Amino acid sequence: MLTGRVNAPELTTAHGWLNTAQEWSIKDLRGKIVLLDFWTFGCINCQHIVPDLKQLEEEFADILVVIGVHSAKFDNEKHSEAILQAIQKFGIEHPVVNDADFELWNQYGIRAWPTIVLIDPNGKVIGQHAGEGVYNTVKPHILKLQEEFKEDLNRTPIQLQATKAAASALYFPSKLASDTEGNLYLSDSGHNRILKLTQEGQVLEVIGSGKQGFSDGDYTEASFYEPHGLVVHENLLYIADAKNNAIRKVNLEQKQVLTVAGTGELSYYFDADALAEPVNPNSPWDLLLLENSMYIANAGNHQILRMDLSTEKVYRFAGNGREALADGPLLEAAFNQPSGLANNGHVLFVADAEASAIRTVNTKTGMVLTPLGVGLFDFGDADGHVDDALLQHCVGVEVIDSNVYIADTYNGKVKVLDLEQQRVRTLADDFHEPNDVLFLNGQLWVTSTNSHQLFRIDLTTGEKEEVNVQL
Repeated sequence: MLTGRVNAPELTTAHGWLNTAQEWSIKDLRGKIVLLDFWTFGCINCQHIVPDLKQLEEEFADILVVIGVHSAKFDNEKHSEAILQAIQKFGIEHPVVNDADFELWNQYGIRAWPTIVLIDPNGKVIGQHAGEGVYNTVKPHILKLQEEFKEDLNRTPIQLQATKAAASALYFPSKLASDTEGNLYLSDSGHNRILKLTQEGQVLEVIGSGKQGFSDGDYTEASFYEPHGLVVHENLLYIADAKNNAIRKVNLEQKQVLTVAGTGELSYYFDADALAEPVNPNSPWDLLLLENSMYIANAGNHQILRMDLSTEKVYRFAGNGREALADGPLLEAAFNQPSGLANNGHVLFVADAEASAIRTVNTKTGMVLTPLGVGLFDFGDADGHVDDALLQHCVGVEVIDSNVYIADTYNGKVKVLDLEQQRVRTLADDFHEPNDVLFLNGQLWVTSTNSHQLFRIDLTTGEKEEVNVQL
């Protein structure tokens, strides 16, 4: 934490407030300890500190007020409706101010996502902290302020009135997989469960209690926390249980869920760390089966991991752990929150979300390349030659022959990268943060996450049809 006491700049922007019935000022919050959380919703590190903030809010409910300051990186993240969807997706219950023009970011001298700022009950800034590890860093300072201002604290709870989402059959659906019989498995991530569906949308089985948690057991006992990537392997279903930092395994015959990798804790590995020993996943976002290995898009540590299916041990495979767009040999290359996986033979295709890029990993030669994308802050919505084309926070990817189908998430589109022609075109649009694309039965299946829908697309015409999921 930094030291020093200056007046906290006022919390006013031109874009208003979300998740609250009113606007808030520093004056309104006098007598409270205030924690400002500067975040942007696509940032995995910002998502990592949400549990820390919740724990602090619960422990200091009478004296602490958390205010989110959403200073968007991507264009799509500037829109209040998209921010509200993220608030609901992550279960955030405190007010959030939309800082789309970086007014508050600049006034508070912020340089990185996430950064928290602590303000004392007199409206003075006492310091800031960038990065994760918020709970252990901030709690001692809150205890110190609690003692220092014990006579002046306002202990009356403030009514914040979080916005609740409407009920729906699907809630932030994300990744897809299929089995040999043509059934779909869908991560109904906002409901913390997996659905087995027919191609007509009839629900055959529900895997998980629907409660947020980290428990094994049968389908009604097991719990998940924002599951995403799925792989079907014989009579097993593997699940990237993202916010539990774990890989779960479902025995589809015995209808039992087990944890095969991960402890629930965030684990980090950089450069030469843990190269020949098992590691734990960090926000695993997607899975891909290739021969006797399962590859894991390890979004939280910007790497690709590999699980040996014969031992179910997880090892580092590609990425040095730093967030950057760097090609080269497996462990020298760097990724940017990899969130989607597909393959064409022995070549993995990676949706590298924060760089708005498509990367390739050759499992034979051990080289990482970038067929589409420029860097962390180069994004947009442009078709054309790969040198000119731009994506915006792509999260899903599928490969059919020489065509790479992309869930261009923040542009709300499905795009096609033609590897032979070296060109990008839009196949279908008007989605709300499409998360995954899956080729099945001659059609492309797409999850429209923020509209809580599932679609299939005609690959020739681009026409889309909603699949009505029937519970």
